[in-house]
Amino acid sequence: MQTEKKRTTAVTRGLDHLPQLAELPRNPGMDLDMDWVMRAQANRSAIERRAATLPARRTVKKAYQAAWLLKAISLIDLTTLSGDDTPGRVRRLCAKARQPVRADLLEAMNVPHLTTGAVCVYHDMVPTAVAALNGSGIPVAAVSTGFPAGLSPFALRVAEIGESVKAGAAEIDIVISRRHVLTGNWQALYDEMREFRAACGQAHVKAILATGELGTLRNVARSSLICMMAGADFIKTSTGKESVNATLPVSLVMTRAIRDYHARTGFRVGYKPAGGISKAKDALSYLALLKEELGHRWMQPDLFRFGASSLLGDIERQLEHHVTGAYSAAHRHPLA
Repeated sequence: MQTEKKRTTAVTRGLDHLPQLAELPRNPGMDLDMDWVMRAQANRSAIERRAATLPARRTVKKAYQAAWLLKAISLIDLTTLSGDDTPGRVRRLCAKARQPVRADLLEAMNVPHLTTGAVCVYHDMVPTAVAALNGSGIPVAAVSTGFPAGLSPFALRVAEIGESVKAGAAEIDIVISRRHVLTGNWQALYDEMREFRAACGQAHVKAILATGELGTLRNVARSSLICMMAGADFIKTSTGKESVNATLPVSLVMTRAIRDYHARTGFRVGYKPAGGISKAKDALSYLALLKEELGHRWMQPDLFRFGASSLLGDIERQLEHHVTGAYSAAHRHPLA
């Protein structure tokens, strides 16, 4: 009994170490500073060496690992972006967002309440998600602007944002035009992002860079800066539909761009790695990178999100192992 009490106290203390803080002012953006953009470089070999150290060097164990995994759940944008999405599937996903971990496991760890950071869906499913999450405080995020390719007519992309906002989406995940990056048309990228930000109004905007299609880490650094200059509230790695999605080297480049932007302007911009993060141990590596590069304040839902769905199932299995000492089958932790 004494051991159990120590375990639950450690988990709770680990969660208390990362308290909710005051609401931050939104990033208003700034004039395009091409001198700053063109000075941005990326040393691939050094970045890859630094990223490779994280999984082996930064580890947490036992109750502290459970606390970090619970924190990771609170940072998940629980997502369904499939062509066969139905209202029933979205409602089940929203129920999972409200209760992401089985109640008996939370009770054993002395955690009274836990939800995911948001639910992310296509535009057509926004009203369903908003209704299902009513009263929960969980925001609905909608992918927009011709997701995932971003190649529909520009006026339609802007209109799509407005429709999702009117439907109740509190966050809009837009995709940039990769061709602007690949051709070095930085002014066009800035102007496009400014239009998207304006169309979002009070809804927060996450700029998806589709980093796996940008060619170089230098392009990732420069497009990150430009999207922040244009007023992005978050920068996000991927749509989840590319052949290469979130990676630790890309995350290092993007978080350092965020750090530079904060140092220059005083405004904090959020970060969202998305696609390919499906294991609890991977989530811990991303959280370690975030804490080292950006610090304690970024480890909150208003500044960090995982774009994921299957990640939650693996985290819940790890938490059951922490409570019971045994791993369970995946079907004991359904996502929807």
